[in-house]
Amino acid sequence: MLVLLLMYGLLGSSLVSAKTYYHNFVIKETKCTRLCATKNILTVNGQFPGPTLYAQRGDTIMVKVFNNANTNITIHWHGVDQPRNPWSDGPEYITQCPIRPGTGFTYNIILSEEEGTLWWHAHSDWDRATVHGAIFIYPKIGSSLPYPKPDKEIPIILGEWWKSDVGEVLAESLRTGGDPNISDAYTINGQPGDLYNCSKKDTFKVMVEYGKTYLLRLINAAINNELFFGIAGHKLRVVGTDGGYLKPFDTDYVMITPGQTMDLLLFPNQPFNSSSKTQYYIATKPYASAFGVRYDTSSATAILQYKNFKPNKLSPSKSPSFPTLPDDNDTNSATDFTTKLKSLASQEHPAVVPKEIDERIIITVSMNLLPCNNTTPCLGPQSGRLAASLNNISFQEPGIDVLDAYYNQIPNVYGEEFPQEPPFYYNFTEDNLPRVLLLPKLATEVRVVEYNKSVEVVFQGTSLLASENHPLHLHGFRFYVVGRGFGNFDKDKDPQSYNLVDPPLENTVGVPKNGWAAVRFRASNPGVWFMHCHLDRHASWGMDTVFIVKNGEKPEEQMLPPPKNMPKC
Repeated sequence: MLVLLLMYGLLGSSLVSAKTYYHNFVIKETKCTRLCATKNILTVNGQFPGPTLYAQRGDTIMVKVFNNANTNITIHWHGVDQPRNPWSDGPEYITQCPIRPGTGFTYNIILSEEEGTLWWHAHSDWDRATVHGAIFIYPKIGSSLPYPKPDKEIPIILGEWWKSDVGEVLAESLRTGGDPNISDAYTINGQPGDLYNCSKKDTFKVMVEYGKTYLLRLINAAINNELFFGIAGHKLRVVGTDGGYLKPFDTDYVMITPGQTMDLLLFPNQPFNSSSKTQYYIATKPYASAFGVRYDTSSATAILQYKNFKPNKLSPSKSPSFPTLPDDNDTNSATDFTTKLKSLASQEHPAVVPKEIDERIIITVSMNLLPCNNTTPCLGPQSGRLAASLNNISFQEPGIDVLDAYYNQIPNVYGEEFPQEPPFYYNFTEDNLPRVLLLPKLATEVRVVEYNKSVEVVFQGTSLLASENHPLHLHGFRFYVVGRGFGNFDKDKDPQSYNLVDPPLENTVGVPKNGWAAVRFRASNPGVWFMHCHLDRHASWGMDTVFIVKNGEKPEEQMLPPPKNMPKC
């Protein structure tokens, strides 16, 4: 298959115009060394992180995936709406059966309104730990960026690294019902940095020149941790998130949840003299909002290096300085950052927020506990098994993908009883809630929505077992985050403070610890669309559901037919 490698220089008229881009992804095991440990990891084309995809707004990307590994795999194109085309969305047993070893599948990735930075990743088990990469989507020819044209763009992909096999980490957690082992390191573009043993020589470096402008395309690909990010001695200008533009603002740090992307402008402006530093740490560390839950407390680093400047021999270069980042549990700083995100809401990039809604769905987001099954030692709290739920339903993965069952009317695969509101109300964020509330219902329930209805979803965090910030991701749609708050959502009072003018347009929203978040979207994309927490341990425990959006009446309002080569279960 033809592979078009698009080499972009400066943004603007130099862009190559094309309608369809073709790529080959070969999934294979690759020997990799990090933290003095060598192991085989899953990669795409032998790369970690994987290759970057380039396109323009409204184009199509065709990716032929061949599985040359010994495990099943699927790929998700995170933040791509895929209009009418859930067949190429990718979540395992939701919109497709997995690509089995020795077989392949071609994904048809249809871009529409997205512009900026998105990413792709495996959507089977925890394979996205090493199977992921960036998607750069440029304006159409004749259009321009709504911020200063950068001289260069640099992908910055944040991740997590385990010395052991990540599949075994997940399997052991599910077997025992306990919390999975925490990661051994965070990474920046696949490297932990020089604060870790054995990693100094491989630390990722960003070479910059004084006075130029750089676009950092930041992606949080971490499995189980939200992250703070910053660069010592330099402010960052936030100009975009999740494939859309924002009103720009300057900040010393970023808080980014797993699944989110941020477009950041960097203006290297440190003075040059004999006492100057020439290197500055780029760093990331965890934002861990849950009390009593273990997490990797370390930091990953890269180095920002000024070009063409060497201190004189009498004043050797100083060691890099470290950015000042918030404390790990600093919810106030995390909240302060997210409240600054606002859509550009310009004539060229309007904010089309549904002012009236046809349907409000209130969803509790909870950690849960199942009784021990007495067949293996149960290592969860209170000698139980950890679980998670939405509206007290812990989603059970079916053996046939939901999309196939819906399209071909296969019975007994899923139910349509996901509730419009919590099955019962209580003080969701109160301490010391009754233990009886910890037990969820185990089921495969979906929510069916009529075509083109304006929908509001309110995610209500709870303090059951452990309260924390939850990054909820909806496939098939970007939504406007119209409100956030702490405590219990009040359907009469809280909507009065909604931002319906310029709320951020996102595909992954952080539901605050012991709080709520409200999002709105128009259900104009027919198909089967997964919704889940992007902390993978929570998704593995059942913090998931599915939205099925019905077809409209016109042909252009109906789901596309399936391709002929869909993988079989």
